[in-house]
Amino acid sequence: MVDLSVVIVNWNVRDLLRRCLFSLHAGSSTLRIETIVVDNGSTDGSVEMVRAEFPQVRLIANPDNRGFPAANNQGIEIAQGRYILLLNPDTEVVGDALATMVGFADEHPDVGVVGPQLLNPDGSVQSSRRRFPTLATAFFESTWLQPYAPRRLLERFYVLDRSDDEIQEVDWVTGAALMARREAVEQVGPLDEGFFMYSEELDWCRRFKEAGWRVVYLPAAQIVHYVGKSSEQVLPARHIHFQTSKVRYFRKYHGTLAAEVLRWFLLGNYAWQLGLEAVKWAVGHKRPLRAQRIGAYWQVLCSGLRGTRSQGSSKVGKRGSEEARGQGSRGER
Repeated sequence: MVDLSVVIVNWNVRDLLRRCLFSLHAGSSTLRIETIVVDNGSTDGSVEMVRAEFPQVRLIANPDNRGFPAANNQGIEIAQGRYILLLNPDTEVVGDALATMVGFADEHPDVGVVGPQLLNPDGSVQSSRRRFPTLATAFFESTWLQPYAPRRLLERFYVLDRSDDEIQEVDWVTGAALMARREAVEQVGPLDEGFFMYSEELDWCRRFKEAGWRVVYLPAAQIVHYVGKSSEQVLPARHIHFQTSKVRYFRKYHGTLAAEVLRWFLLGNYAWQLGLEAVKWAVGHKRPLRAQRIGAYWQVLCSGLRGTRSQGSSKVGKRGSEEARGQGSRGER
């Protein structure tokens, strides 16, 4: 039987995907592993590259971008492994990380999800574990208010009160690299496709926890994650997907009232940001940039942050970028 099925959802990151696949091959010597690439309508030659250079990879080539959960579910459906690893294409496996994760899960049958330690390219530790969000954290996290949040509030959310080098049970781990036990997946079901992108791993981990499975952060297993660098570019679709997913999560677990309070707060946040950008444009400060941001924030406001599956037509790249995830509407200078 296959030990580990690695499912990679790709969208127009051919060169990063190639590096990821090479690292998987180098780190799988002690495991029976299968790799499944689900391509979401790439136009950069990703599909052709996989077919030509990695014929052993099982490839699903979608004609369009079906979203992160739906594409992962396609891979999960055909996976044959005892464990299933959801892995971003902008990652590289370090050493025997995969064997370390599988070995730990084999020794702890009550663990349903294992998250490795994610590293930045410079070797520093990247935040990848969280506690479940509250309405208070949702008001501050990834908005322009984040720098003004009570220190303890976000320290707890980002688990900054625990050592990065300590094996620990957590509420959830980020989806850049998340390994789930097959029996647990069969019990709780696949990813919720109502989330087009963002918050789907939060929802999945919560379902695992509610079903009695443990979610564990395992720092002995390390994976490099090439997160997006800071950019002045504002992508409306990413803002919309990130915030509507946040609202959807709160509606699902905290009810309509909490979700509507959050939705209107976030809309007010974007309206404030739009106003600030308009003032900066009016005084002649970086007008092309201000015009771009005004247009982006206006699109967010027009969406109402209601979240529909029709958003799937938006051309959004790979998920999991801290730039996309963390940018929110912080009010970049």
